[in-house]
Amino acid sequence: METDVLFWGLSSQAWITIVLVVGMFITLMKTRIPADMVFLAVMALLVICGCLPAAEALKGFSSSTVVVVGALYIVVAGLEASGVLHWIVKNLLGTPGCYWKAIVRLMLPVAVLSAFLTNTTVVALFINVVKIWAKKLSIAPSKLLIPLSYAAGMGGVCTLIGTPPNLIISGFYAEASGESLSMFSTTLPGLFCLLVGVGSIIAMQKLLPVRKSPEEELNAQHSSTTELHVLADSSLPGQTLADIHLLEDCKACELIGIVRFDGEVVNSVTPDEFLMGGDVLIFTGQREEVLKLGKRYGMACDMLDEEVPARGSYRTILSSLIMLGMVLLSGLKVLPLLTSCFIAALLMLVTRCCDIKKAKKAINWDVLMVFACSITLGKAIDATGLAQILADQTANLCGSNALLAFILICTLGTFLTEFISNTACGALMAPIAIKIALSMGANPLTFCMGLMISCSSSFATPIGSPTHLMVYVPGGYRFTDFLRIGLPMNFIILAANVLICCILFSL
Repeated sequence: METDVLFWGLSSQAWITIVLVVGMFITLMKTRIPADMVFLAVMALLVICGCLPAAEALKGFSSSTVVVVGALYIVVAGLEASGVLHWIVKNLLGTPGCYWKAIVRLMLPVAVLSAFLTNTTVVALFINVVKIWAKKLSIAPSKLLIPLSYAAGMGGVCTLIGTPPNLIISGFYAEASGESLSMFSTTLPGLFCLLVGVGSIIAMQKLLPVRKSPEEELNAQHSSTTELHVLADSSLPGQTLADIHLLEDCKACELIGIVRFDGEVVNSVTPDEFLMGGDVLIFTGQREEVLKLGKRYGMACDMLDEEVPARGSYRTILSSLIMLGMVLLSGLKVLPLLTSCFIAALLMLVTRCCDIKKAKKAINWDVLMVFACSITLGKAIDATGLAQILADQTANLCGSNALLAFILICTLGTFLTEFISNTACGALMAPIAIKIALSMGANPLTFCMGLMISCSSSFATPIGSPTHLMVYVPGGYRFTDFLRIGLPMNFIILAANVLICCILFSL
C-alpha cells in the first residue's frame, strides 16, 4: 500500500478511510438505509480506493467470529423450538412483594440468559410477559421495560459469546497477542458491572417514567380486552383482514383496534387493513372466543397463557444438555469456541431439536453481513496507519499515564456506542485501543476488557441498542425517558468498568 502522499502526517488512504467512517456514521444516524447495506458499501469503497486489498477485505467473511455467531443462531433456534426458552420465561419471575424485588427477579435472570443467547432474542421473549406480569403486580410496564433492556445488554458482557463486540474485540486481541480468550474471560468484570447496574436502577427508580403504551390507551376505553399478536414468521403479514375473513369470524367478540409494530394506533378498523409482523390486534368480548380465533389464525396471545411449544419433553432436556455441553467444552478450554459451537449446532439438527427449515430462518444474514464488514473496517483503520497515529497522539496527550489513556478509551467507547451499533464501535475502537496499549507499554488485555464493557454500555438513547428500540413502543416511552436515567447510568457503569478492570487486570 503506497503511503508517499502525506497531508498532516496522514496518507491519502488514511484520509479516505476517515471520510468513509464519518460518512458511515452520518448515514447510519440520519437515514433509514439498512446497516448491512451501509457497511457493505463502505467495504466496497475501501477496496476500490486502494485502502485495503480485496483479499484482506474478504477475510472478514471467513472470520471465526462471523462463523461462531452463525452457528449460535442455530443453537438458539433449537432451544426455542424445543420449548426450553418458553419454559424458562414462564417459570422465572414469580410474585415479588415490592418494586425492588421485582427489578432483581427480572434483571438477574434476563442477564444470565443474555450471557449465552442474543440479547434481542431474550428481550423479544420477555416483552409481552413483562407487560402481563406488571399488570399483576400493579406496576406500570414502563417501570420494568427499560430495566429489561438494560439487563440484556449488561448480561451479554458476562461471556465472550453474549454480545458481538466481545467476539470482535477478542479476535483483534488474539491476532495482536497470539492468545485466545476463553468464554468466561469477561465474566468477573461483567458481573461486577451488572450488579452495580441493578443496584443503580433500584436507587434511581424514581427516574423511570410511568407511561401508557398504545395498547393500554386503547384497552382503557373498554372494560375487557384481549390482545392477539401477529407473528412475523406466520402467513398473515402482507394480507388484509378481508383476505383472511377475520372480521367475518368474529362472532362473540369484536376487533376494536390495531396497534402497529411501530406504535401507530388504528381505531377504526376496516376490512382493507393490512397486517404486519409485530402488530397487536385488540379484541373485546368473550376471551375464550378470542383465544380460539387466535389459534385458528396462528396468532399469539399472552405468553403466560400459552402452552410451551414443546416437541416432546426429551427434546427439551436434550437441547438443554447440548447447550450446557457447548458452554462447558468451550469455557473449560477442552475445545475451541468455534468447534464447540459447530458441534452444538450439528447436534441440534441431528437430534431434530431444530429442523433445517427453522435453522435457515433463524440465521440473521443481515447481522452476519454487518459483523463481517465491521471486521474489515477495523482492519482498514489498522492497515492505513490510522490506529497507530491515534495511538501516538493519545500517548502524547496522556504522557506515560496508562490509566488516563485507559479512561479515555472507555469513555470514547461508552459514548460512541450511543450513536452507532456496538458491533461497529468494537470494530473501530479495538485496533486503536490495542495500539495505544502497546505504544505505552501497557497491558492490551486490560484495554480490550474495558472496551468490551464500554461497547455494551449504551443507556442514554433509544437508538443506542436494538433492545431499546424493541421496548420503546410497548413501554410508551419518549426519547428523553432514556436520557434521564441513561446518562447517569453511563457514568456509573463507566466508573465501575474502570475500577474493576484495573483491579482484575494489571495496567
